[in-house]
Formats: sequence, structure tokens, C-alpha cells
Amino acid sequence: MPRAILCVLDSFGIGGAPDAANFGDEGSNTLLHIAEACAAGRGDVPGVRSGLLSLPNMDAMGLGAAATLSSGGTTPPGLTDTPKGGRWGVGREVSIGKDTPSGHWEIAGVPVPFEWGYFPDTQPAFPKELTDTIIAEAGLPGILGNCHASGTAIIEEFGEESIRTGKPICYTSVDSVFQIAAHEEHFGLEKLYDLCKLVFKYTAPMKIGRVIARPFVGETAETFKRTGNRRDFAIDPPEPTLLDRAKEAGRQVFAIGKISDIYAGRGVTHKLKGASNMDHFDQTLGAMEMARDGDLIFTNFVDFDTEYGHRRDPGGYAAALEQFDARLPELIAKMREGDLLVLTADHGNDPTWRGTDHTREQVPILLFSPGMEAGSIGLRPVLSDIGETAARWLGLPPGPHGTSAL
Repeated sequence: MPRAILCVLDSFGIGGAPDAANFGDEGSNTLLHIAEACAAGRGDVPGVRSGLLSLPNMDAMGLGAAATLSSGGTTPPGLTDTPKGGRWGVGREVSIGKDTPSGHWEIAGVPVPFEWGYFPDTQPAFPKELTDTIIAEAGLPGILGNCHASGTAIIEEFGEESIRTGKPICYTSVDSVFQIAAHEEHFGLEKLYDLCKLVFKYTAPMKIGRVIARPFVGETAETFKRTGNRRDFAIDPPEPTLLDRAKEAGRQVFAIGKISDIYAGRGVTHKLKGASNMDHFDQTLGAMEMARDGDLIFTNFVDFDTEYGHRRDPGGYAAALEQFDARLPELIAKMREGDLLVLTADHGNDPTWRGTDHTREQVPILLFSPGMEAGSIGLRPVLSDIGETAARWLGLPPGPHGTSAL
């Protein structure tokens, strides 16, 4: 029985979403604009990368062809539209959000059937009744922030005051999130997690998708650094996902990175976390050593989004893509006959776009199995086709949303 390795390159959109204008994102295209920045010399990172974007392994699997289809005929500089093996296509999201849970739930066979709750871009951003309740129940001296903000910038601004006063930093964004940053040692990691659980109790009925713990270390604004101990407290998916179905069938499900958090731990048999994309790549290779016939390995590579997309850093994003691409031969070498590798994304985050938030885009779908011939699966009308493709490959019964692309 074959295995499936599903890798989500978090935020790696390829433009072309027909409803992008509804989100203020018409014209956004993460891959194309990174490639164009590299071609123009704006993607050079001294000592790290320079010149055209180079992704030969994903391009051979059909990345350039998928990008060309998605953008209506424009092939990103440095890529081609002539794949050498595997099936390629474009995924279109139907869920209303352009965030992590919406994209991941839909990938796993469950389009989001409701509108998420959001906090307004005002100051304060959170309702006074909510913050008063949290402060009282958690015994806090108060909170800092209480606004829309970039996670790294707000830690630089309030980190020293947070250490000095014991007040956690609370902030949000255009996504359906309540984020809490606090120092791992001065505030305490477990205390931060407990605070997030308390907040989640009140935000879940508001349909706020996630409460995210954002621990950091360092002593000054110049030395603060977020750690790999992030934890997401998320609303449960409303229906069984691909993970639930695989676990119920007796399969092992390896959730790597923030995958377990996104699905509220449901359907997971092995939870693995690291501090970086390369940690998660190593853990994916390790899971392939442990996985038995019929198992599912599901990895999120979050750095593309958090480190480069939100920070509007096309050069850093390009370097991270090239680093990922260079390691793909290691993963392919570990595949057994019949294994399926799926590379895709959950939304866009164009690092050349205005603001700091996600962008509404279509995503690549690259399918590879040893001996699989090159071919197109076209434009898939719902991201659930990705999960249904993996389900069919694993011999699982079909779900109610989406159809297999193979």
C-alpha cells in the first residue's frame, strides 16, 4: 500500500484568484513577483543568493507550467512551462478566508462553511469586556499592544516593557487571530500557554480562528527573537478531515510543524515540531523512515510566510525557496515505489505587495511519484481536490467535498 507525503509551502501563491479584488489583492502574485524581483536584482541577498530565481526541481515537476496557467500565460523569469515528470495543476480556494485554517482545512477536504470573526483595525482592537475579563481571570497587571501589528515589530516596541511589567503583548491582524507574545523565561512558557487557553475559551464563540502563543527570548529590542515554541489554539474543523479519516482507518498520521495545531490535534498520531523550514524538512525525512505502508505525512513549511512574506522580503523568500528546492532530491530518494509526494500552498503572501498581510491567490499543485509521467491536472475548482487525491492514493473512502485529480 502506498504512502502520501503532503507538503504545504505556507503562503506560496501563484496569483490569478478570480475573487482577489474582493480582498483588495487583485494583481498579487507571490511567485511571479519574487521571480521578477530576482530578475531585476532586487532579490539579491549578499553572501546568500543572486540572479534569477532558480528552482530546477520544482520546475521539473511543473511549477513553471502551473504558474503560467494561473497567471494567464506569463511564465516567471527563471522558470519554464515544460515539466519533465509528475502531474501539475492549479488549486483555487472557495473558503471565504485567506488564512492558514481556511486553506489547510480545505486542502484536507473541509472547506470552511462560515465566516470567521475578526477584530477591527482600531486602537484598542479588542473589546474592553474581553480584555477586562482576561486580565481579571489570569491575574495580569494589564496587557500591552491591543492593536493590529506585525509580530516582530510589536515585540521590538513593547518587549522591554513586557519584561519589566509582566504584561503580555496582545495583538491581531487582518486574519482571524488573537496573538500573545511574552518572554519565555521572564513571563514563562507554560504561563503563556495557559493564558492562550483562557483567551481561546472566550474567542472561540466569536469565531476567532486561532489564539497564537508567540514566545520570544532576548533582553533588549535589538536582541529579541521569536522561538520555535509557538503554539496555535484553534477551533475544531466542523467535519472529519483527511487526517481524521486516515487515523480512523488505522493509518499513522505524522503532523510536522504547525499541522497538529491547525487541526486542533485531531487525526494526528505523531506530532513533530521544529524551529525552521529546514528542521521541518529533516523531520519529514525522519517520518519517511518511520512511516508504514498506507501512512500520511503532512508538513507545513511556515518560514515562507512568517519570515519573508509578512516581512515583505522577496530576496529572503527567494533564498528560502531555493534552499527548499535544493533538498527535494533527498526527499525523492527516500520515496518508495508507489509513494506520492504533493507540494502545494494554503494561500498567498506576496512579499512585494502593500501592507503585511496574506494575499488572495491560487496555489500550485505538484504531484510526483516514481515513474509518474508528466501531465496536467488543470485548474482544480476547490482545494479539497488535493486531499481527495491523497485519500484515493491511500485507498481511503472519498469525502463529501472535492474529487481526486488522478
